[in-house]
Amino acid sequence: MTVREIQVEVKGLVPTQSGVGVFLGHGDKVIAIFVDHSVAAAITMFMHKLKKPRPLTHDLIGSILAGLGVKAQKVVVNDLKDDTFFARLFLLQEGELGRNLVEIDSRPSDAIAVALQQGCPIYVNTSVWERAEDMSWALKQNPPEAPSTEEHS
Repeated sequence: MTVREIQVEVKGLVPTQSGVGVFLGHGDKVIAIFVDHSVAAAITMFMHKLKKPRPLTHDLIGSILAGLGVKAQKVVVNDLKDDTFFARLFLLQEGELGRNLVEIDSRPSDAIAVALQQGCPIYVNTSVWERAEDMSWALKQNPPEAPSTEEHS
């Protein structure tokens, strides 16, 4: 059985009372993954290439990956259970001993932040895409806010 994946892009982030909705879209459909404010801030900073005065957690992760000669190859939102999304982060290490692909379980929010930082594609498993509710209406009702130009600490 072949697992198909749909490439998506981050269409926007919309604050809610309890967190932030990260809207991933492909074609006319948009799905929302709700994340905490701190990871949403990291996603926003990577999306808009905002400069940070000090490295944050995802910057540390990127530095560790670079130091180990590892690059994020792709992110796959691979499951949806009880309204909770799951993701896998695929890392590629190339060196003298050859190529090694490592697949790591991840929260979708962290995987999306790493994907934006590393410039790798984000995918959603087809079965997840088909089961996830189309949230296009929510994104249209709550257009994403413009990024803040103030620096975050």
